[in-house]
Amino acid sequence: MRSVTPASKTGGPALETAVTAALATVVDPELDEPITDLGFVRSIRIDDVGVTVHLRLPTSFCAPNFAYLMASDAQDALRCVPDAGRVRVLLDDHHDSAKINAGLALNAGYRGTFGPEAEESLDELRRVFQRKAHTAAMERCVMALLRTTGRNVEDLYRLTLGELPGGPHKEALLRRRTDIGLGIRPDDLVVVDEDGQPVASAAVPLRLRYAKAVRISVEGNAHFCRGLLATRYDDEPLSTHITNTRRAS
Repeated sequence: MRSVTPASKTGGPALETAVTAALATVVDPELDEPITDLGFVRSIRIDDVGVTVHLRLPTSFCAPNFAYLMASDAQDALRCVPDAGRVRVLLDDHHDSAKINAGLALNAGYRGTFGPEAEESLDELRRVFQRKAHTAAMERCVMALLRTTGRNVEDLYRLTLGELPGGPHKEALLRRRTDIGLGIRPDDLVVVDEDGQPVASAAVPLRLRYAKAVRISVEGNAHFCRGLLATRYDDEPLSTHITNTRRAS
């Protein structure tokens, strides 16, 4: 359910679109999907003061570092929206909600929010899952190519980005490569290791088996989390409730 914003309110619908688009850039690091697609954005409220967003997660005990990362990324994304005003991001129903919400409000950062509990850098955590996302995206592209062409697995060590057909899988792979600092030129190799180094012909089958395992794990976790979220919030819709009361300028 969403409230109806009168069309006469200047910029109302446009601002809603911009806010939603900003939140769609925030990705669950483990599931490699936007929080908007996963149903994690519970509500958006736009008023004359600013934008308030409530997030929810599949369980109350989801990893605090993942929870903070998504909430912090959402706050950063919304602050880039022109005319958003004051931005507030609140995490609901989590065992560390109070701590995370207080840290976000104070711009305390991850270590400032969790203190001694913050054992690892969020940048390091993000990097780990960005590499996994790239590995899964690579496997999807390569397997799609094998299914539609007569390409041999033994030849994949010299497969280049320029040889991949266009489409969503390739676009996703290029985004993931950019995220971890790999090249996206047409002559850049597709099958590479965790550090972006070429894989020898004999090692390609093993690399692809590993990549398939990563991809199945990511997709399986996403399916599982969707089920948990639907069960946890079975008394409310999983679509985002949007309210816009901002007056015309």
